[in-house]
Amino acid sequence: MRYTERKLTTVYTPDAHPGFLGKGHTAKPVIAIDFSKSDPFIMLMDDILDKTDHVPVGGPHPHAGFETVTLVLQGEIGEGPHALKAGDFEMMTAGSGVVHTEILAKPMKMRILQLWLNLPQQDRKAQPRVQRLAAEHVPAVSSNEVNIKVYSGTFAGVSSPVKNHTPFILAEIKMEPGASTTQLLPADFNGFFYVLDGTLHVGANQQALAVDHVGWLDRGDVPGNSEVMLMAGSTGAHFVLYAAQPQHHQIVSHGPFIADSMEDIRRLYADYRAGKMGHILEVAAEQQLSY
Repeated sequence: MRYTERKLTTVYTPDAHPGFLGKGHTAKPVIAIDFSKSDPFIMLMDDILDKTDHVPVGGPHPHAGFETVTLVLQGEIGEGPHALKAGDFEMMTAGSGVVHTEILAKPMKMRILQLWLNLPQQDRKAQPRVQRLAAEHVPAVSSNEVNIKVYSGTFAGVSSPVKNHTPFILAEIKMEPGASTTQLLPADFNGFFYVLDGTLHVGANQQALAVDHVGWLDRGDVPGNSEVMLMAGSTGAHFVLYAAQPQHHQIVSHGPFIADSMEDIRRLYADYRAGKMGHILEVAAEQQLSY
């Protein structure tokens, strides 16, 4: 069967900015296109931290109306049984509203990719939930000098156990020099690559993406499969793929909240100030899932 071939339509390099954690923190906004074209991806930050002191940074903060999706590339975030190490993945459904705490209090090197993923409109106020997938349990497949880890969704014939409200694929891919692969993607999913190392060539025209390049794929409107051709450059390639089903509804974004109207935003702030949002670590046991 012949499938529609996907190709790149938009390529850019995100600029690095000083991060909110202070000295040693740089942040790159990976999503630099309008939400009407990135739907359901709201924001993705590439956070790099080289902390050299013992001054605590971070703290508790609320979220509501979307999901945070965190992939740890280097170092460790958090403490105790809820710490995430390199290769770990966490999806937190903020939904109706929840408080989340991130405190970094010691010297460390860390790099994480953290996405804000829009929820389907009917799930905007979903019960808060946290899912953690340990590095050693990430489904993976290797063949022809290509290694693929699937953190969310189904890709390359393997499926993640992580539950999705919005159909969503996150895969980390490493390819040896000159290796190639052709993989299927839902034709109506928005998707992009972010290159962490090496050079990636995408599509039948083999358009090149170098380190730090973001490359967005074209998209069709009809459900079904499409295919994308990938080939590594002379030094190999290490990159992530994000792909998800657009939800086709407008959102209102303000501070840590995503909603359908400013009235909803005001209600969320009032709920937070009134102490009505519980901490994510206090949600019911069935809403804390580890794989």
